[in-house]
Amino acid sequence: MAVVASAPGKVLMTGGYLILESPNAGIVLSTNARFYAIVKPIYEDVKSESWAWAWTNVKLTSPQLSRESMYKLSRKHLTLQCVSSSESRNPFVENAIQYTVAAAHATFDKNKKDALDKLLLQGLDITILGCNDFYSYRNQIEALGLQLTPEALATLPPFTSITFNSEESNGGNCKPEVAKTGLGSSAAMTTAVVAALLHYLGVVDLSTSSEDQHQKNKNSMDLDIVHMIAQSAHCIAQGKIGSGFDVSSAVYGSQRYVRFSPEVLSAAQAAVRGMPLEEVIRNILNGKWDHERTEFSLPPLMTLLLGEPGTGGSSTPSMVGAVKKWQKADTEKSQETWRKLAEANSELETQLNLLRKLAEEHWDAYKCVIDSCSRLTPAKWMEGVTEPIKEAVVKALLRAREAMLEIRNQMRTVGEAAGIPIEPESQTQLLDATMNMEGVLLAGVPGAGGFDAVFAVTLGDSSGNVTNAWSSHNVLALLVREDPQGVCLESGDPRVRDITSAVSSANIK
Repeated sequence: MAVVASAPGKVLMTGGYLILESPNAGIVLSTNARFYAIVKPIYEDVKSESWAWAWTNVKLTSPQLSRESMYKLSRKHLTLQCVSSSESRNPFVENAIQYTVAAAHATFDKNKKDALDKLLLQGLDITILGCNDFYSYRNQIEALGLQLTPEALATLPPFTSITFNSEESNGGNCKPEVAKTGLGSSAAMTTAVVAALLHYLGVVDLSTSSEDQHQKNKNSMDLDIVHMIAQSAHCIAQGKIGSGFDVSSAVYGSQRYVRFSPEVLSAAQAAVRGMPLEEVIRNILNGKWDHERTEFSLPPLMTLLLGEPGTGGSSTPSMVGAVKKWQKADTEKSQETWRKLAEANSELETQLNLLRKLAEEHWDAYKCVIDSCSRLTPAKWMEGVTEPIKEAVVKALLRAREAMLEIRNQMRTVGEAAGIPIEPESQTQLLDATMNMEGVLLAGVPGAGGFDAVFAVTLGDSSGNVTNAWSSHNVLALLVREDPQGVCLESGDPRVRDITSAVSSANIK
């Protein structure tokens, strides 16, 4: 019986760079762009001679890249060895497999280990699929002579083959890279594979959702296991311990996030130096995971929009490196900028939370204001508003805008000081024009910034104006929307359902 799990991509709305250091928080929104992992046995039955095997077979298929890799998994050491072309290696999935199987070994008793052995001897057949939204399809759309619009994107079949950046855009010396949109595909992919395998092997049960408190606690603990294993596998594959917000949102959905102490993954780094994997996993599962996570989602009647300017993606690690270098070189100025940036991030969070509260307590007044503001430029939002509640809603909207402008201002300061394009001039012009349109609350560059993407948050039905305006500026509005749901089990292979990804059912206006 196949197990299918999926995990969402993300947009880091606030907290770029700051989120790398605790106790700074970031707001990360999960999206309806999802990565899927399908796990099933290679063989229907266990072959009688297989009990003597020292290895079991693992097959990894990525249809969008037309790649298939074969591995041997050591039953003793739980390590993977690739036995097909090394060009098709995927370190994120490889580490996800090793860490997940080790987690089963570390947590099972003798009886469960016998059942696990039988499952593993049937082989693991793993297929990974990413929604189109993780990847750039600008070139295909332009080649078809279509306009750069969400409608053109929606004509592509689900899980379309992935294109690569040209070698020229990579400096000509290295392998061409997959052109991406910056939604955190590696974190979503790692999380989906870990979740599907942990469920398939019986380490967790992701199929139940219940009102029963005991069951809720069990579900929460199962998600925590997915989170710990996915963070570990993702960090080792990346070769560094990042902030972890992308994996956290892939597991739990939209949230306010404060990172964990990097020391909690020192055990995972010890694995690289030869500590037995089973022991490593026990240390990780019993470690002091001190990250903070608070549920968060956009207030009602607000829409997250993402646009792809089409310059091929920025390298986050090199930008982070440049910022860290500046922090060391100019401690005083950097600390002052960090303080102002943290204050602006906190203010935006406060105003969005206030708007959610106003919507809950005064829905009619809130809805009336959002409808009205969706048709006006921000300068006119307060005109003719006299009722105290409606005034409170408009004031919160305007304060959220002010906070976003200050965030952008401080991020530009960081970029200029570190010598990197966090909000390049081309993006500044686009974002300023976007923020002055009817019904636009916010616009900015997500995460570490650069040329990857832009985002906007619009009110009511105004998103169509933005997608049209972006299209005329050669910016492709993606079909992605916020979806606060984290990792989950799916009822079957997403290619069988006609999913024009959950995404293309998004209301395109």
